Amino acid sequence: MLTRDYYFDLPPELIAQEPSEKRGEDRLLLIDRKNGTFSDYVMSDFPSLLYKDSVIVVNNSRVRKARVYGVSETGGTVEFLFLGKEYDGAWKCMVTKTKKQKAGKTYRFLTHDGEPDSTTGIIIRENADGTRSVKLSEDEGEGFFTRCGHVPLPPYIKREDSWSDETRYQTVYAKKMGSVASPTAGLHFTESLMAEVRKMGIPIYEVTLHVGAGTFLPVRTENIEDHHMHTEHYEIDAETAEALNKAKKDGKRIVSIGTTSVRTLESAADENGRLTKLEGDTSIFIHPGYSFRFVDDLLTNFHTPESTLLMLVSALAGKDLIFSAYKSAIEKKYRFFSYGDATFIRG
Repeated sequence: MLTRDYYFDLPPELIAQEPSEKRGEDRLLLIDRKNGTFSDYVMSDFPSLLYKDSVIVVNNSRVRKARVYGVSETGGTVEFLFLGKEYDGAWKCMVTKTKKQKAGKTYRFLTHDGEPDSTTGIIIRENADGTRSVKLSEDEGEGFFTRCGHVPLPPYIKREDSWSDETRYQTVYAKKMGSVASPTAGLHFTESLMAEVRKMGIPIYEVTLHVGAGTFLPVRTENIEDHHMHTEHYEIDAETAEALNKAKKDGKRIVSIGTTSVRTLESAADENGRLTKLEGDTSIFIHPGYSFRFVDDLLTNFHTPESTLLMLVSALAGKDLIFSAYKSAIEKKYRFFSYGDATFIRG
Protein backbone atom coordinates (compact mmCIF):
# COMPACT_ATOMS: atom_id res chain seq x y z
CA MET A 1 0.00 0.00 0.00
CA LEU A 2 1.35 3.38 -1.03
CA THR A 3 1.02 6.60 0.92
CA ARG A 4 0.16 8.56 -2.22
CA ASP A 5 -2.96 6.44 -2.64
CA TYR A 6 -4.40 8.38 0.30
CA TYR A 7 -3.97 11.82 -1.22
CA PHE A 8 -6.94 14.02 -2.12
CA ASP A 9 -7.25 17.65 -3.19
CA LEU A 10 -8.85 19.94 -0.63
CA PRO A 11 -9.66 23.60 -1.34
CA PRO A 12 -7.84 25.63 1.36
CA GLU A 13 -11.00 27.60 2.14
CA LEU A 14 -12.60 24.41 3.51
CA ILE A 15 -10.00 24.10 6.28
CA ALA A 16 -11.82 25.47 9.33
CA GLN A 17 -9.85 28.32 10.93
CA GLU A 18 -12.40 28.94 13.68
CA PRO A 19 -14.86 26.73 15.56
CA SER A 20 -18.57 26.98 14.80
CA GLU A 21 -20.25 29.99 16.35
CA LYS A 22 -21.83 27.76 18.99
CA ARG A 23 -20.47 24.43 20.22
CA GLY A 24 -22.35 21.49 18.71
CA GLU A 25 -23.74 23.40 15.73
CA ASP A 26 -21.74 21.48 13.16
CA ARG A 27 -22.69 19.38 10.18
CA LEU A 28 -22.50 15.60 10.37
CA LEU A 29 -21.93 13.19 7.50
CA LEU A 30 -23.25 9.68 8.21
CA ILE A 31 -21.11 7.06 6.49
CA ASP A 32 -23.05 3.78 6.52
CA ARG A 33 -20.70 0.82 6.07
CA LYS A 34 -23.55 -1.68 5.85
CA ASN A 35 -25.25 -0.01 2.89
CA GLY A 36 -22.22 1.73 1.40
CA THR A 37 -23.97 5.09 1.53
CA PHE A 38 -23.45 8.52 3.09
CA SER A 39 -26.05 11.07 4.14
CA ASP A 40 -26.11 14.65 5.42
CA TYR A 41 -27.16 15.51 8.97
CA VAL A 42 -26.23 17.92 11.75
CA MET A 43 -24.71 17.10 15.14
CA SER A 44 -28.03 17.47 16.95
CA ASP A 45 -29.17 14.40 14.94
CA PHE A 46 -26.41 12.24 16.38
CA PRO A 47 -28.45 10.60 19.18
CA SER A 48 -31.09 9.52 16.67
CA LEU A 49 -28.41 7.86 14.50
CA LEU A 50 -27.18 5.61 17.31
CA TYR A 51 -28.39 2.03 17.55
CA LYS A 52 -30.26 1.45 20.81
CA ASP A 53 -27.76 -1.20 21.92
CA SER A 54 -24.81 1.23 21.73
CA VAL A 55 -22.34 2.30 24.38
CA ILE A 56 -20.15 5.36 23.88
CA VAL A 57 -16.47 5.77 24.75
CA VAL A 58 -14.82 9.21 24.99
CA ASN A 59 -11.25 10.34 25.66
CA ASN A 60 -11.13 12.61 28.72
CA SER A 61 -7.57 13.88 28.19
CA ARG A 62 -7.16 17.61 28.72
CA VAL A 63 -5.08 19.81 26.44
CA ARG A 64 -2.16 21.61 28.08
CA LYS A 65 -1.27 25.13 26.93
CA ALA A 66 1.95 23.58 25.78
CA ARG A 67 3.22 26.10 23.22
CA VAL A 68 5.63 28.54 24.90
CA TYR A 69 7.94 31.24 23.51
CA GLY A 70 11.46 31.74 24.83
CA VAL A 71 14.22 34.26 24.14
CA SER A 72 17.82 33.04 23.89
CA GLU A 73 20.90 34.81 25.28
CA THR A 74 21.48 36.29 21.82
CA GLY A 75 17.93 37.71 21.62
CA GLY A 76 16.39 35.23 19.20
CA THR A 77 12.83 34.05 19.82
CA VAL A 78 12.24 30.29 19.80
CA GLU A 79 8.95 28.40 20.02
CA PHE A 80 8.80 25.37 22.32
CA LEU A 81 6.12 22.68 22.33
CA PHE A 82 6.28 20.90 25.70
CA LEU A 83 5.42 17.27 24.98
CA GLY A 84 5.76 15.74 28.43
CA LYS A 85 8.07 15.06 31.34
CA GLU A 86 10.97 12.66 31.14
CA TYR A 87 12.52 10.32 33.70
CA ASP A 88 14.77 13.02 35.19
CA GLY A 89 12.18 15.79 35.43
CA ALA A 90 13.24 17.50 32.21
CA TRP A 91 10.60 18.29 29.58
CA LYS A 92 10.77 16.78 26.13
CA CYS A 93 10.14 19.59 23.63
CA MET A 94 9.83 20.21 19.95
CA VAL A 95 11.57 23.49 19.10
CA THR A 96 11.77 25.78 16.09
CA LYS A 97 15.11 26.42 14.37
CA THR A 98 16.00 22.98 15.70
CA LYS A 99 19.58 22.68 14.44
CA LYS A 100 20.56 25.87 16.29
CA GLN A 101 19.18 24.65 19.62
CA LYS A 102 22.23 23.04 21.20
CA ALA A 103 22.73 21.53 24.65
CA GLY A 104 23.74 24.22 27.12
CA LYS A 105 21.69 27.02 25.54
CA THR A 106 19.43 28.88 27.98
CA TYR A 107 16.21 30.78 27.43
CA ARG A 108 14.01 33.25 29.27
CA PHE A 109 10.35 32.39 28.71
CA LEU A 110 7.73 35.00 27.91
CA THR A 111 4.36 35.56 29.53
CA HIS A 112 1.19 36.13 27.49
CA ASP A 113 1.81 39.89 27.36
CA GLY A 114 5.34 39.38 26.04
CA GLU A 115 7.13 40.18 29.29
CA PRO A 116 10.00 37.99 30.58
CA ASP A 117 8.81 35.39 33.07
CA SER A 118 10.79 34.38 36.17
CA THR A 119 11.22 30.87 34.72
CA THR A 120 14.20 30.06 32.53
CA GLY A 121 15.10 26.85 30.74
CA ILE A 122 18.29 25.13 29.64
CA ILE A 123 18.64 22.47 26.96
CA ILE A 124 20.30 19.49 28.63
CA ARG A 125 19.95 16.93 25.80
CA GLU A 126 19.66 16.80 22.03
CA ASN A 127 17.55 13.73 21.29
CA ALA A 128 17.85 11.41 18.30
CA ASP A 129 14.25 12.12 17.23
CA GLY A 130 15.00 15.83 16.83
CA THR A 131 13.43 16.90 20.12
CA ARG A 132 15.27 18.65 22.94
CA SER A 133 15.19 17.97 26.67
CA VAL A 134 14.69 21.20 28.62
CA LYS A 135 15.21 21.66 32.37
CA LEU A 136 13.18 24.47 33.92
CA SER A 137 14.63 26.70 36.64
CA GLU A 138 11.36 26.44 38.58
CA ASP A 139 8.98 23.58 37.93
CA GLU A 140 5.73 24.59 39.58
CA GLY A 141 3.43 22.43 37.48
CA GLU A 142 0.63 24.03 35.51
CA GLY A 143 1.28 27.53 36.87
CA PHE A 144 4.07 28.01 34.34
CA PHE A 145 1.79 27.06 31.44
CA THR A 146 -1.01 29.24 32.78
CA ARG A 147 1.29 32.30 32.65
CA CYS A 148 3.28 31.52 29.52
CA GLY A 149 1.51 28.81 27.56
CA HIS A 150 -0.52 29.15 24.38
CA VAL A 151 -3.17 26.76 23.09
CA PRO A 152 -1.33 24.35 20.73
CA LEU A 153 -3.51 24.80 17.66
CA PRO A 154 -2.52 22.55 14.73
CA PRO A 155 -0.31 24.02 11.99
CA TYR A 156 -3.08 24.17 9.39
CA ILE A 157 -4.90 26.78 11.52
CA LYS A 158 -3.16 29.89 10.22
CA ARG A 159 -3.69 32.28 13.13
CA GLU A 160 -2.50 32.86 16.66
CA ASP A 161 -4.51 31.31 19.47
CA SER A 162 -7.13 33.45 21.23
CA TRP A 163 -8.73 33.37 24.64
CA SER A 164 -11.77 31.62 23.19
CA ASP A 165 -9.58 28.69 22.09
CA GLU A 166 -8.92 27.90 25.76
CA THR A 167 -12.47 26.58 26.00
CA ARG A 168 -13.35 25.74 22.40
CA TYR A 169 -10.24 23.59 21.83
CA GLN A 170 -11.13 21.60 24.95
CA THR A 171 -13.90 19.00 25.24
CA VAL A 172 -16.62 19.60 27.82
CA TYR A 173 -15.58 16.37 29.57
CA ALA A 174 -11.80 17.01 29.60
CA LYS A 175 -10.28 16.05 32.96
CA LYS A 176 -6.77 14.58 32.91
CA MET A 177 -4.07 17.01 31.78
CA GLY A 178 -1.55 15.73 29.27
CA SER A 179 -2.40 16.26 25.59
CA VAL A 180 -0.71 18.62 23.15
CA ALA A 181 -3.59 18.32 20.68
CA SER A 182 -7.30 18.04 21.31
CA PRO A 183 -9.20 14.79 20.73
CA THR A 184 -11.25 16.89 18.33
CA ALA A 185 -14.22 14.60 17.66
CA GLY A 186 -15.27 15.36 21.23
CA LEU A 187 -15.41 19.11 20.53
CA HIS A 188 -18.84 18.57 18.98
CA PHE A 189 -20.34 17.40 22.27
CA THR A 190 -22.30 19.64 24.61
CA GLU A 191 -23.61 18.82 28.06
CA SER A 192 -27.15 18.78 26.68
CA LEU A 193 -26.25 16.39 23.85
CA MET A 194 -24.62 14.01 26.33
CA ALA A 195 -27.67 14.23 28.59
CA GLU A 196 -29.88 13.36 25.63
CA VAL A 197 -27.77 10.29 24.84
CA ARG A 198 -27.88 9.12 28.47
CA LYS A 199 -31.65 9.67 28.58
CA MET A 200 -31.92 7.13 25.75
CA GLY A 201 -30.28 4.57 28.05
CA ILE A 202 -26.93 4.72 26.23
CA PRO A 203 -24.05 4.94 28.74
CA ILE A 204 -20.95 7.07 28.17
CA TYR A 205 -17.62 5.74 29.43
CA GLU A 206 -14.32 7.58 29.72
CA VAL A 207 -10.81 6.44 28.84
CA THR A 208 -7.61 8.50 28.64
CA LEU A 209 -5.07 8.81 25.86
CA HIS A 210 -2.73 11.79 25.93
CA VAL A 211 -2.45 12.99 22.36
CA GLY A 212 1.13 13.57 21.22
CA ALA A 213 2.56 15.92 18.61
CA GLY A 214 2.92 12.96 16.27
CA THR A 215 -0.76 13.36 15.45
CA PHE A 216 0.34 16.26 13.19
CA LEU A 217 3.22 14.44 11.53
CA PRO A 218 2.76 13.30 7.91
CA VAL A 219 3.60 9.83 6.68
CA ARG A 220 6.96 10.34 4.99
CA THR A 221 7.53 6.80 3.73
CA GLU A 222 6.49 5.69 0.25
CA ASN A 223 5.05 2.43 1.58
CA ILE A 224 2.55 2.64 4.42
CA GLU A 225 4.01 -0.44 6.12
CA ASP A 226 7.36 1.33 6.56
CA HIS A 227 5.86 4.12 8.69
CA HIS A 228 6.53 4.06 12.43
CA MET A 229 3.89 5.61 14.67
CA HIS A 230 4.62 7.95 17.54
CA THR A 231 4.00 6.66 21.06
CA GLU A 232 1.14 7.84 23.26
CA HIS A 233 0.20 6.93 26.82
CA TYR A 234 -3.27 5.55 27.62
CA GLU A 235 -5.20 4.49 30.73
CA ILE A 236 -8.49 2.68 31.36
CA ASP A 237 -9.66 2.22 34.92
CA ALA A 238 -10.61 -1.31 35.97
CA GLU A 239 -14.28 -0.51 36.58
CA THR A 240 -14.65 1.00 33.11
CA ALA A 241 -12.87 -1.96 31.51
CA GLU A 242 -15.17 -4.39 33.31
CA ALA A 243 -18.27 -2.51 32.13
CA LEU A 244 -17.03 -2.30 28.55
CA ASN A 245 -16.05 -5.97 28.49
CA LYS A 246 -19.53 -6.89 29.67
CA ALA A 247 -21.10 -4.63 27.05
CA LYS A 248 -19.02 -6.25 24.33
CA LYS A 249 -19.86 -9.75 25.56
CA ASP A 250 -23.56 -8.84 25.58
CA GLY A 251 -23.37 -7.78 21.94
CA LYS A 252 -23.54 -4.04 22.50
CA ARG A 253 -22.09 -1.76 19.83
CA ILE A 254 -18.96 0.06 20.94
CA VAL A 255 -19.09 3.62 19.60
CA SER A 256 -15.76 5.41 19.81
CA ILE A 257 -15.71 9.19 19.94
CA GLY A 258 -12.54 10.00 18.04
CA THR A 259 -9.56 8.08 16.76
CA THR A 260 -7.75 8.48 20.09
CA SER A 261 -10.45 6.42 21.79
CA VAL A 262 -10.11 3.86 18.99
CA ARG A 263 -6.36 3.59 19.53
CA THR A 264 -6.88 3.21 23.27
CA LEU A 265 -9.46 0.44 22.99
CA GLU A 266 -7.70 -1.45 20.22
CA SER A 267 -4.39 -1.25 22.10
CA ALA A 268 -5.98 -2.53 25.31
CA ALA A 269 -7.90 -5.40 23.69
CA ASP A 270 -6.46 -8.89 23.39
CA GLU A 271 -6.97 -11.26 20.46
CA ASN A 272 -10.29 -12.37 21.96
CA GLY A 273 -11.67 -8.83 21.97
CA ARG A 274 -11.38 -8.34 25.70
CA LEU A 275 -9.79 -5.31 27.37
CA THR A 276 -6.87 -6.65 29.37
CA LYS A 277 -3.98 -4.14 29.06
CA LEU A 278 -5.39 -1.22 31.00
CA GLU A 279 -2.39 1.11 30.95
CA GLY A 280 0.60 1.51 28.71
CA ASP A 281 2.30 3.24 25.83
CA THR A 282 0.93 2.50 22.39
CA SER A 283 2.26 3.04 18.89
CA ILE A 284 -0.54 1.12 17.19
CA PHE A 285 -0.87 1.88 13.47
CA ILE A 286 -4.32 1.03 12.14
CA HIS A 287 -4.55 0.91 8.34
CA PRO A 288 -6.48 -1.16 5.78
CA GLY A 289 -6.04 -4.84 6.48
CA TYR A 290 -6.38 -4.34 10.23
CA SER A 291 -9.09 -6.41 11.98
CA PHE A 292 -10.82 -4.39 14.68
CA ARG A 293 -11.02 -6.22 18.00
CA PHE A 294 -13.29 -3.96 20.00
CA VAL A 295 -14.64 -0.87 18.21
CA ASP A 296 -17.75 -1.05 16.01
CA ASP A 297 -18.64 2.56 15.14
CA LEU A 298 -16.75 5.85 15.12
CA LEU A 299 -17.57 9.54 15.33
CA THR A 300 -14.62 11.50 14.00
CA ASN A 301 -13.66 14.64 12.09
CA PHE A 302 -12.45 14.80 8.51
CA HIS A 303 -8.75 13.96 8.27
CA THR A 304 -5.80 15.32 6.34
CA PRO A 305 -4.57 13.74 3.08
CA GLU A 306 -2.00 10.94 3.41
CA SER A 307 -2.40 10.90 7.21
CA THR A 308 -2.44 7.89 9.53
CA LEU A 309 -5.91 8.96 10.67
CA LEU A 310 -7.27 8.86 7.12
CA MET A 311 -5.81 5.36 6.88
CA LEU A 312 -7.50 4.42 10.17
CA VAL A 313 -10.98 5.42 8.98
CA SER A 314 -10.30 3.66 5.67
CA ALA A 315 -9.52 0.50 7.63
CA LEU A 316 -12.91 0.76 9.35
CA ALA A 317 -15.14 1.78 6.44
CA GLY A 318 -13.13 0.88 3.35
CA LYS A 319 -11.01 3.31 1.35
CA ASP A 320 -13.43 3.60 -1.57
CA LEU A 321 -16.39 4.53 0.64
CA ILE A 322 -14.32 7.02 2.64
CA PHE A 323 -13.00 8.74 -0.49
CA SER A 324 -16.47 8.88 -2.05
CA ALA A 325 -17.84 10.41 1.16
CA TYR A 326 -14.99 12.94 1.31
CA LYS A 327 -15.59 13.88 -2.35
CA SER A 328 -19.23 14.53 -1.57
CA ALA A 329 -18.30 16.54 1.54
CA ILE A 330 -15.95 18.74 -0.50
CA GLU A 331 -18.65 19.35 -3.10
CA LYS A 332 -21.10 20.31 -0.34
CA LYS A 333 -18.49 22.52 1.35
CA TYR A 334 -18.22 20.73 4.67
CA ARG A 335 -15.61 22.26 6.99
CA PHE A 336 -12.51 20.11 7.46
CA PHE A 337 -10.09 19.14 10.24
CA SER A 338 -9.90 20.06 13.94
CA TYR A 339 -12.48 22.87 14.07
CA GLY A 340 -14.52 21.42 11.20
CA ASP A 341 -17.54 19.18 10.80
CA ALA A 342 -17.92 15.53 11.79
CA THR A 343 -18.44 12.12 10.26
CA PHE A 344 -20.20 9.19 11.88
CA ILE A 345 -18.99 5.84 10.54
CA ARG A 346 -21.69 3.32 11.41
CA GLY A 347 -21.86 -0.39 10.69
